[in-house]
Amino acid sequence: MEPGTSQAEKGYIPPEQSWKDRILWYFKGLLIGIGAILPGLSGGVLAVIFKLYDPIMRFLARPFFHFGRNLLYFLPAILGGGTGILLFAFVVSAALGSYEAFFTCLFIGLVVGTLPSLFKEAGKEGRRKSDLPLMLCSTALIIALMLLGGQKFTQINPSFPVWLMAGAIIGMGFIVPGLSPSNFLIYFGLYKPMSDAIKNLNIPAVLPLVLGAAASILLLAKAINRLLNRHYSSLYALILGLVIGSSIGIFPAVVFPGLQPTKLEAMGLSPLAAVLLCLLFFGLGLLAARLFSLLEAHGR
Repeated sequence: MEPGTSQAEKGYIPPEQSWKDRILWYFKGLLIGIGAILPGLSGGVLAVIFKLYDPIMRFLARPFFHFGRNLLYFLPAILGGGTGILLFAFVVSAALGSYEAFFTCLFIGLVVGTLPSLFKEAGKEGRRKSDLPLMLCSTALIIALMLLGGQKFTQINPSFPVWLMAGAIIGMGFIVPGLSPSNFLIYFGLYKPMSDAIKNLNIPAVLPLVLGAAASILLLAKAINRLLNRHYSSLYALILGLVIGSSIGIFPAVVFPGLQPTKLEAMGLSPLAAVLLCLLFFGLGLLAARLFSLLEAHGR
């Protein structure tokens, strides 16, 4: 091994795996798959909790090192992840209909509730003086982009290149712990169409999603791994800014339009009742995030 090469850049030699281990990895993969598309969570964070992140990143850093053996080793987790994404797509598709504003508040609550854990994770290897300015700049930049973008970005028509981009964003959530790609998919207006496409196994949409995610993971895994090893706190400061900014920007882009008088009338709700429901769903999201943080702490 060359001097300065990290543990993750060595490649991975998988140990022997029993049937019990394979079943356990399947269910771990299932939860990671759900986390990959559930707003506020991150497939990468769940991979860390279940102690799969390090072996996966070591494999992806040198994917052709014992490729066949590694593929068989990770196959239960891969199958479980696919199952989790497919199952949760049914839930999301049903939830994000007429009540999109309320369920978006639930998801934002999940995001906000995980921020303390993410902030703690960002300082695990110390902090730099530049971290706070970097976080504030990335927060301001993403809010500005989301506000200035308006309907230009929130009403993107799905197409092959758009689904490739969405897949790439999802792939980032697997390899960057703490990054929740669903925030951006909700803003772009792609979250429910994506869930519907997965639920209905719409191949013209699912294929580019898979290709985009695979390309993102394979092309960026090594670079992300090096950034985490060499600029850990700075990368997490950037991630925190993106998460905070996207959570704030979703309100004027998605929540407020969902509370227009015509939509409230169609649901039979008064403005006060709608606001109270938003607060209730936001609180439920915070509670769920707290439970997730306890699970994360226990896993470590």
